[in-house]
Amino acid sequence: MIILVLNCGSSSIKYQVVRMESAESSTLLAKGIVERIGLAEGALTHKPEGKAPYAATQRISDHTEGINLILAALVHPAHGVVASLGEVNAVGHRVAHGGEFFKDSALINRAVKDSIAQCAELAPLHNPANLQGILSMEALLPGVPQVAVFDTSFHQTMPRHAYLYALPYRYYEQHHIRCYGFHGTSHRYVAQKACKLLGADFGAASIVTCHLGNGASIASIAQGKSVDTSMGFTPLDGLIMGTRSGAIDPGVLFFLAQKEGMSMDALNDLLNKQAGLLGISGLSSDMRDLHQAAAGGNDMAQLALDMFAYRVRKFIGAHVAALGKVDIIVFTGGVGENDDTVREKVCQNMGYLGVDFDAAANKGLHGKDALLSKPASKVKLMAVTTNEELVIAMDTMRLVKG
Repeated sequence: MIILVLNCGSSSIKYQVVRMESAESSTLLAKGIVERIGLAEGALTHKPEGKAPYAATQRISDHTEGINLILAALVHPAHGVVASLGEVNAVGHRVAHGGEFFKDSALINRAVKDSIAQCAELAPLHNPANLQGILSMEALLPGVPQVAVFDTSFHQTMPRHAYLYALPYRYYEQHHIRCYGFHGTSHRYVAQKACKLLGADFGAASIVTCHLGNGASIASIAQGKSVDTSMGFTPLDGLIMGTRSGAIDPGVLFFLAQKEGMSMDALNDLLNKQAGLLGISGLSSDMRDLHQAAAGGNDMAQLALDMFAYRVRKFIGAHVAALGKVDIIVFTGGVGENDDTVREKVCQNMGYLGVDFDAAANKGLHGKDALLSKPASKVKLMAVTTNEELVIAMDTMRLVKG
């Protein structure tokens, strides 16, 4: 079964083409990205497996035109990966927000599209673009089944005492203000993968998963279900991130509004785009830049690294408390998989949890699945590579085949 996986942003489309032999076996055929949609000079970068990559620049007016370029690349005689579009059996879409509508991925029909549209006010930058990708595929490949895989659905198993805020209850009833959580596709995948690698029972294990990248979140998973997570109503809550502040006293916002006359838009921009690692360091949101600067004696870069690691370690402790015990702690995401320095800093002083960190196994580990705890450690510590596109392909196959 050949599945096209799409991740439509406001001005970009990331994609993969995956051949699914079974739930346990798959082959990546191609991946790529369409960028700068709606701008004067758009771009397509197409990377077929076993063939030379292909790039093109031209004006790309909308998502339909961008997807058309992708489809043309897939069947091109020189850099294509299928003989005809008839070989594409299904399309899987990453959808940012499913609200309280979706506890699982869903085969797309009119009701699903209506619900995605209703959630647009909760994810105004993402859901409209996700829906546009779905509508574009309907027009370009009519009759091909499509599946929506939601960032939020895995966390819909959180109990009410975990997902509600201490606000008057009417705000939840009227406006659905609650913790939704994000990165659910990644948290689910790496937790299941870690259990498989360890020979553990996913349905019985207590797991803390740390998805650390430019966006970062932690999840508590008990008996195969998410019971808490660090991101909240929006992806702004929780950990320090590349340009997001993470958890902050709301009183700071009132203070800044009064002292500096900042508007709601200015405060939103501050917390989402000017804060986090970038705001602390005054240098960069990229961990690699901060490591280089810190090695050269930049105190603010070192402070940003220290604050990030401290906050991750602090949240791990909170999530272990939510679970009551922990069997496995997982690091994933761009930073979690590749930054051995950050992993080591996070794992300092965690012996009280029963973690016996293996510094030698951690040193130099980049982009591989590996055990990071010593054999006698009561808690297994792991680096696990994530693959959200594969999860989307797996869910698409599962739902299309019924």
